Amino acid sequence: MSRGELADFLRRRREALRTDRPPGRRARRTPGLRREEVAELAGMSVNYYERLEQARAPRPSPEVLAALGRALRLTATEREHLARLAGQVPPATDNAATDNDREPVPADARQLLDRLGSIPAYLVDERQDVVAWNDAAAALIIEFGLLPAEERNTVRLSIRLGGTVCTAPPGAESEFARQSAARLRAVSARYPGDRVLAELVNEFAAHSADFAAGWREHDVRPIATLRKRLRHAELGELDLDCQTLLLPGSDLQLVMFTAEPGSPSATALARLAT
Repeated sequence: MSRGELADFLRRRREALRTDRPPGRRARRTPGLRREEVAELAGMSVNYYERLEQARAPRPSPEVLAALGRALRLTATEREHLARLAGQVPPATDNAATDNDREPVPADARQLLDRLGSIPAYLVDERQDVVAWNDAAAALIIEFGLLPAEERNTVRLSIRLGGTVCTAPPGAESEFARQSAARLRAVSARYPGDRVLAELVNEFAAHSADFAAGWREHDVRPIATLRKRLRHAELGELDLDCQTLLLPGSDLQLVMFTAEPGSPSATALARLAT
């Protein structure tokens, strides 16, 4: 159990809650709900909830966590993250898999990549390392096979390629950093002793203020679809949707790039297969 991380998560989620303000009443000086209000909604004493936020309380029970999840209006992802921080869901190991001990990419997953044809796609693991890809992804983004293993990581590639090959449309500039923070924050609760993961987080936080803000806020809610703008040497500028799906029975995620049907970007993507 990480009392400090648990306390910070509870405080951040409490402060993020919006409250309805009756007409004519002044806005609150502090954001979100007060501690007393959360305690009342969760059916616990104010003193106990205060000690949770001060990292002084013993490990909360599953019943207490369920009550807090309701009071703070947590999503399913946030409830799981809360349980891991409280030590109710044991980490799989201290570290995520490395190249030496990682299970091989399932054959059916590789087959899926190949069958996507002109749709660029790749697979990432818990640390966002790219572990497999199809020809369209290599043609669109970068030849992953020519990169050192430690550089085949979507976070590190965003630092390397950001502002050149890959950007975001106006209004979506912070989405990738925020999504990366959400994913890595959730993974860090599963693998609290992972040194490589911690180094990756520190590296990206130093590069991206948006990532650092998302990390501090403990926002583990994923963004279903990201908007990407890619500059390709042959195809020109492409506006794409980047969607991520979790493969059942594994920790692998499938990342796909698609374009609006009938758009110039869709026509350009189809040329990758020719």
